[in-house]
Amino acid sequence: MKAAPVIEACAQKGFKQFLVHTGQHYDAQMSEVFFEQLGLPKPDINLEVGSNSHAAQTAEIMTRFEKVALERKPDMVLVYGDVNSTVAAALVCAKLLIPVAHVEAGLRSFDRTMPEEVNRIVTDRISDLLFTPSSDADENLKKEGISASKIHLVGNVMIDTLVKLLPLADKKDLDFKVPQKYALVTLHRPSNVDDEKIFSQIIKTLAAVSQKIPVIFPVHPRTRQRMEKLLSNNPALQIVEPLGYLEFLKLQKGATVVVTDSGGIQEETTFLNVPCLTLRENTERPVTVDMGTNQLIGFAYERLQREVDNILAGKVKKGRIPPLWDGKAAQRIVNYL
Repeated sequence: MKAAPVIEACAQKGFKQFLVHTGQHYDAQMSEVFFEQLGLPKPDINLEVGSNSHAAQTAEIMTRFEKVALERKPDMVLVYGDVNSTVAAALVCAKLLIPVAHVEAGLRSFDRTMPEEVNRIVTDRISDLLFTPSSDADENLKKEGISASKIHLVGNVMIDTLVKLLPLADKKDLDFKVPQKYALVTLHRPSNVDDEKIFSQIIKTLAAVSQKIPVIFPVHPRTRQRMEKLLSNNPALQIVEPLGYLEFLKLQKGATVVVTDSGGIQEETTFLNVPCLTLRENTERPVTVDMGTNQLIGFAYERLQREVDNILAGKVKKGRIPPLWDGKAAQRIVNYL
């Protein structure tokens, strides 16, 4: 979702570009369908790294991507977001003295227990251009001593994709029945789904919520694999397969409330003006709380039920769209490049 608009804008500018798919996200439902729906070109190279521990996966990406970088000799490498692929590619380029641009730079949760936070910090320290989605990201980078000349506030590339594809999402048919009013749930973070006690409590709370409003829960492969039994014991929840971007966007837009632990969904719900309850104690996207429709719930599951009750009663937090979340972030990035 972040790469697609930038790749398109670079193509329109006439840049010669190569797309490298590391293979970190390899499940067909979580990868191939996104390439298809987002109109991404077929990757020039697929490193096919697959799943492993953080250290092994990062090392494998570095080993395989180094060969690509030496062979292709790029003038600039763009990395996106905060996954292991992001920091791995940036490290390779830093060692080979290849300039790196980080798209979605400067975000901080200030929680080092999150592997993504370490990836963000390291990538920003070694990147040559830092493209930020919001002003808080600029301030984070400046406080860390990064030169202001490297920092460029461009807006949110995720919103570029949303703006472009929302009309297509509206027309998309879903292969399951959608109630008129519903809560939409998505969970995948280890802090929520790896601990059976915590996840059991979340499911119990969602089951209670489902007595008041239908709950649709597209289950991430990682979550389903770990908690199949727990999910099957709660028939009140409407469990569905992972969805493509368009299908999920349609569900988000129509939801009465979204319950999530995803950073990107916090942003999308803010743009769509849909109430969002985030099952995390912190967020690297504070603009969605300060300005948008997002509320941090943490592990306070009684509060989750209360906030759902408030929303159903019409007591909805009012939000507004942050500056430069206008669908033109990719064009600003290309202008800088």
